[in-house]
Amino acid sequence: MNTATEQLEQLSQLLQGLREGRARLETLCDHASAAALRQALPPQFSVVLDKLIDSLQSSALLTEESCSFSREDLLDSLQTWIDKARARLATGGP
Repeated sequence: MNTATEQLEQLSQLLQGLREGRARLETLCDHASAAALRQALPPQFSVVLDKLIDSLQSSALLTEESCSFSREDLLDSLQTWIDKARARLATGGP
């Protein structure tokens, strides 16, 4: 089984791949549910991640940017989440 840090790095790589068009949103969403990662972080991290993933999935239904869902803004927010999760894991978890 992958550790939380490994799962976070996989998520980061998938996000980069999604930005570059070589990864699928469905794959990123599947990896976002990694149990070890969620267990290693405070519950608030899961709440925020779930909202980001839901918004990304909703944005995938739209063919262009809308006022409700800016895909780039959502991807930037996910990168911020990853950065904060990485910092939290580096300090020893919850």
